[in-house]
Amino acid sequence: MIPLESIDFIERMWNILVNNWPNYVSGTQNTLLISLTGTVIGLVIGLLIGIVRTIPQPRTTFKAKLLGVVHWLVNAYVSIFRGTPMIVQAMIVYYGSAILWGIDMTPMTAAFIIVSVNTGAYMAEVVRGGIISIDPGQFEAAKAIGMTHWQTMTKIVMPQVFRNILPAVGNEFVINIKDTSVLNVISVNELYFTSASIAGKNYRFFETFLVTAIIYFILTWTVTKLLGLVEKRLAGRGSYELVALPEEETTQ
Repeated sequence: MIPLESIDFIERMWNILVNNWPNYVSGTQNTLLISLTGTVIGLVIGLLIGIVRTIPQPRTTFKAKLLGVVHWLVNAYVSIFRGTPMIVQAMIVYYGSAILWGIDMTPMTAAFIIVSVNTGAYMAEVVRGGIISIDPGQFEAAKAIGMTHWQTMTKIVMPQVFRNILPAVGNEFVINIKDTSVLNVISVNELYFTSASIAGKNYRFFETFLVTAIIYFILTWTVTKLLGLVEKRLAGRGSYELVALPEEETTQ
């Protein structure tokens, strides 16, 4: 192995990458896995909360009170997880689960839970905005033909909501890729934690973390471009041409 002090800056970076690429790959894989899983589960949580929030007011007093309690719990969940840093949530969930309930979970398990629940709180507000953007007349039309609230949301509203909120979902995925770095406090072997371990061995912190920054940029740039292609695909063509029917069909 060539001594790092005897080569220039770019070569030192390349040397660090070549000598530690299996660790970088492992950390990158964990970062993507946690981010993607957390975003998908968080989106599901947000969609479910959106459906709950739009349930019509029940006629009976008991059901109305029960719905009020559910709304209070949902609002408390959203406020708490949006109002506290993920790094603090990581410490509470990982260590608190063992102290309070005796659950000895692995760092990766805690990471999936933390990112999913945290993302769900943000997705709940995104979905709420998407539902508000839907024309109220669609709700009234669905009710007029006898559709239940669940049928209205799943068959009519949510497909439109998902299309409208796709840019926000993609943005949350990109944020999660970067925010997984805070999970190093509970020893999750993601990209930042891996980079810190590499830097601790070679004492080249600047070069090591510059390589890490480039990897993060490549990940977020690639995800952003792919999501842009998906958005264009869902948007369809920008203009349409009216095609005239054959003369024999128009005369019938």
